[in-house]
Amino acid sequence: MKNQWSREVWRYRELFYFLVWRNIKVRYKQALLGASWAIIQPFFMMVVFTLFFGKLAKMPSDGVPYPIFSYAALLPWTYFSQSLNQTGNSLVASQNLITKVYFPRIIIPASFALSGLVDFALASVILFGMMLFYQIPLHWGMLLLPLLILPLLMLVLGVGMVFSSLNVKYRDMKHALPFIIQIWLFITPVIYPTSMIPEQFRKFIALNPTVGLIETFRSVLLPGREVDWQLFGISIAITILVLVLGFIFFRKTEKEFADII
Repeated sequence: MKNQWSREVWRYRELFYFLVWRNIKVRYKQALLGASWAIIQPFFMMVVFTLFFGKLAKMPSDGVPYPIFSYAALLPWTYFSQSLNQTGNSLVASQNLITKVYFPRIIIPASFALSGLVDFALASVILFGMMLFYQIPLHWGMLLLPLLILPLLMLVLGVGMVFSSLNVKYRDMKHALPFIIQIWLFITPVIYPTSMIPEQFRKFIALNPTVGLIETFRSVLLPGREVDWQLFGISIAITILVLVLGFIFFRKTEKEFADII
């Protein structure tokens, strides 16, 4: 049964490629600043965080300039939050396609999760420019960055499949999802370092998979930081679990999509 489903997904791979390209074009079509939005949003969030948290609140940044410290986390976080929001609403946004043609429904959330990587790539250019400005040397460890994108993509897809399925049946989920993402931001060390978290709470915060992923992004990018492999390993394990459970839930509910969407 699984092999049959895999072959079916492979048979519709051209539709998947088309949807990825469509999502990219729609995102920038009739936009005044076009692809610049991929850079503007994380950059101005970094500026706001630097002014309010770095300057006024004197938030520690582990010995590196706060703009670099925050942007190194905002880069993966912006991809995660935006792609999750789009993936969670992807089925409802594609209801005309779902009701007219049969194809493996997982193609839709997967296409939204993958298309968000274009924004990630564009925003990465600003990060490297900032590192040169602050005279932070580029190093070979940065070659690990592409490997860190994969678990981030898996996490977006796993959580997105759950919310996209729920959104088909409960339309108020589209209002709940941005609120959940906003809360998620504050329980993830984007604004603050993990060193600020009391030792007794760190084992609980590690259950948030974005913690280990974003901290590893920082450790790979910034000098003088060692990767916490235990924290990263926990995040990978939870990400895989979320992806598997999300896939199972999606498969159980997808038969009803065309009827209730």
